[in-house]
Amino acid sequence: MTPEEAGRKARRAGLSFPGIRQIVVKLGSGIVTDPEEGLRESTIRALAAQVSACRTEAGISSIVVTSGAVAAGRKKLGMVTRPKTVALKQAAAAVGQTTLMRAYERAFEKHGMHVAQLLLTHDDFEKRERYVNAQNTLTTLLSRGIVPIINENDTVATEEIRLEGDERGANDHLAALVTQMTGADLLVMLTDSDGLFTKDPHRFPDARRIPLVENPDDESVRNAIGLGTSSAGTGGMSSKIHAARVLSASGIPVVIASGLAPRPILDALEGKDAGTLILPRNTGKLSTRKMWIAYAQHAHGTVLVDDGARKVLLEGGKSLLPAGVTGVRGDFVPGEMVSVADQKGRVFARGIARWSSAQVDRCRGKRSDEVRRILGEGTPAVVVHRDDLTILPSMKSGETRKGTA
Repeated sequence: MTPEEAGRKARRAGLSFPGIRQIVVKLGSGIVTDPEEGLRESTIRALAAQVSACRTEAGISSIVVTSGAVAAGRKKLGMVTRPKTVALKQAAAAVGQTTLMRAYERAFEKHGMHVAQLLLTHDDFEKRERYVNAQNTLTTLLSRGIVPIINENDTVATEEIRLEGDERGANDHLAALVTQMTGADLLVMLTDSDGLFTKDPHRFPDARRIPLVENPDDESVRNAIGLGTSSAGTGGMSSKIHAARVLSASGIPVVIASGLAPRPILDALEGKDAGTLILPRNTGKLSTRKMWIAYAQHAHGTVLVDDGARKVLLEGGKSLLPAGVTGVRGDFVPGEMVSVADQKGRVFARGIARWSSAQVDRCRGKRSDEVRRILGEGTPAVVVHRDDLTILPSMKSGETRKGTA
């Protein structure tokens, strides 16, 4: 498909106001901040105007995931380049966060709207209770017409903090998790690029924008995402495609567009040929809990199953019994997340274990009566219950992926 044909198809597949009720907008450091001037308040004002139009004209609520705290803090601290230590980056984030939020507050107040700040870390998604608390807070804010402004809590995070480039990009991944958590209908990722290109447009004059992506795992997409990171941020185009893969598989479309354009959010909602539209690969959304199981947590181990168990899990919607287990990797306890893989190590599901890795190893391949003799009558009958299991959406289309513990 040529770019021109893709553009026409993107417009035909274009999103429209009637089908969208809630969106997440992610702004990268490259558009929120300028290396010389600090915060680009004009960009934030343009965002506020579009979010206001979405709400007043179409009843669409918005959540904003923003970068920029560290870059804003660097200027105040007199840093010319990125901080070289975690402590310096956290200090810059602490200084810059107040400047960033003041800019958002001023911009939205001009439209009669209030904002709320939420600082999240990956632990807030890992722990189910904290996940639900954050979810309830966001739901309450949105119900009262308040715009949540979310950023990664760089002032305390250590694992997530990025001192160099990162394939996923902390806030790109955060935006995907927030989109899933809130059941939003669309993620708009605003960057300093006009979308996804066939090549790096900064190096190749013949690079062409890709208006429509139907499968983010296509070879053409993999070839296109070998782009560098901006001087302000840590995410590249590959991190945005990583986020889009997760959401596309979960039934949620993604738009990547230039945050420096006049009205990229409204253009995306009106189906105009601007940026890159990544279509969902599944027609229905997963529930937020199923998406939490699939994507929000790190797996603590992997349970290997035979072909019969794989077939029953994929096609029958059953629980995982010990009889179908052939092996275990990693060390986990009941209540922790595990991957489920076939005999070749290809992960096709994730779930919450009801057994420990030691129990799985002792009783793999055994019948229920044998399990009761070995582990006792009080042991749960299943390794992973079907209510706590999510088949990874990509597997429904016959794909496989290699997994690790």
